[in-house]
Amino acid sequence: MTIATMNHIIKRYGHQLVLDHVHLEIRQGEILGLLGPNGAGKTTLIHALSGLIGIDSGSIELFGERPSGPMLEVKRKIGLVTQDITVFEDLTAHENLAFFGGIYGLKGAELRRQITETLQFVGLTDQAHKRPSKFSGGMKRRLNIACSIIHRPRLLIMDESTVGIDPHSRNHILESVRELQKRGTTILYTTHYMEEVQSLASRVVIMDQGHVIAQGTIDELVKNIHHEEKIKLEVVELTEDLIDNIKQLDGVKHVVLNGTQIQIISRAGAGNLDRILSLAKSAGGVLSIHAEKPTLEDVFLTLTGKQLRDTEGT
Repeated sequence: MTIATMNHIIKRYGHQLVLDHVHLEIRQGEILGLLGPNGAGKTTLIHALSGLIGIDSGSIELFGERPSGPMLEVKRKIGLVTQDITVFEDLTAHENLAFFGGIYGLKGAELRRQITETLQFVGLTDQAHKRPSKFSGGMKRRLNIACSIIHRPRLLIMDESTVGIDPHSRNHILESVRELQKRGTTILYTTHYMEEVQSLASRVVIMDQGHVIAQGTIDELVKNIHHEEKIKLEVVELTEDLIDNIKQLDGVKHVVLNGTQIQIISRAGAGNLDRILSLAKSAGGVLSIHAEKPTLEDVFLTLTGKQLRDTEGT
């Protein structure tokens, strides 16, 4: 069952076309990973889907209806976890949840019960009466999520929810996302950490320059680049001549540097493994070299020409 559909969405800011005939479906109960480099249009898409901005043309259907006007009833079924922390620093964690719960129409015993359960869910029960100004970055992120799920939304949109936090809080958030899915929440999840998408997502959508350029399960996306191979090479000395010579090899599509390690995406069957090894030996020596099967990260690099981690931001 599809709970959200965007059909041929167009959004402009002045003369800039930010979303260009975007089509997106979100299926009930899934975690849909949304990936894209800087400026791909991800945040604009999220804002349009959640009703924060209007669109120039196309249609959006949520929970079986096409909302119009203020969308109050529809918005009560959606939770939005923003990349920026949007909690009130001068209110306690409990007071923040009471405020946001009230916005979503909760009150009385129901609101009190939801505050208690939500604080427990995000691991902040013992911090309930403390102000977030005293919290670590990870605790603020968890409170930010709590404020977005206090009303038990059917669709939760998470925009860069683990940026700049410690590993413990990050793992806690990822486990929370899995638990929310088990409880029936549908999640649209965008991140610049590829391993999070690989760990969480039922399906993946890749955007670039306002377009949806690929979508499917991770296995389906990887199969689409079965004609490529990834070669990882670590050298004694990394020189510009070596890099230039590798880039000039027939079949080499991308070369990415990481310290003394070189990652090369090459056409499968091009015979470049031996050629690259010979070039590296001539340039000063090889510490290691091996070929790997394509991954989701390779799909992203092939389709966008960029590495996901290098594009942090919205």
